[in-house]
Amino acid sequence: MQRRALYPTLITAAALGLLVQACDNAPKAGAQLSVKEVSAAADTKAPQGSSRYVFDQQSSKVTWVGAKVTGKHDGSFERFAGNIDLVGDSPEKGKVNVELDANSLNADHPKLTNHLKSADFFDAAKYPKVRFTSTEVKPAGAAGKYLVTGNLDLHGVSRSVSFPATIEKTGDGVRAVAEFTFNRRDFNINYDGMANDLIKNDVSVKLAINAKAGDS
Repeated sequence: MQRRALYPTLITAAALGLLVQACDNAPKAGAQLSVKEVSAAADTKAPQGSSRYVFDQQSSKVTWVGAKVTGKHDGSFERFAGNIDLVGDSPEKGKVNVELDANSLNADHPKLTNHLKSADFFDAAKYPKVRFTSTEVKPAGAAGKYLVTGNLDLHGVSRSVSFPATIEKTGDGVRAVAEFTFNRRDFNINYDGMANDLIKNDVSVKLAINAKAGDS
């Protein structure tokens, strides 16, 4: 099996993405992540006085799109967990935590799924978890729109990232939606050799989360 036939852009996630010949195959997603390196993940404890809403995996999705010069690939993470903490029904003083199981990564081709989990890309055996913990949630215009900033731990690299999200209280639950792109090279995800230049750097990730009242 030749490597060139198997790789796409990964993810991611990270939630976790994941140009006609060059441009039209690129993932078409939301805002590009603002990224800076950090030394450690943030505190995941619930803020004082908050109410916790736990991700419902059955009704939630984490998907990704990645691309190379000849096409794009879709995928998802089948196993993930997380919570949204609200203070007074608002996420502004709350917190968002997400954990993806790297070994649950799925792509639109079985061989590609295995290749993405290998040391060529995600290295799921060495880095089995992708984690995000928010450090700030602030309003971003219209009601329910926020800019979420936090620490993303992916592929052995911890970086602070910011992205737009919709977070809404829905009866006894919370609905959160986010869509963004990130550069895989910011997290040292590189395919050895010249083939690395044929893989698009940007990976798009989409989270569609339903969370229910819970303790953990």
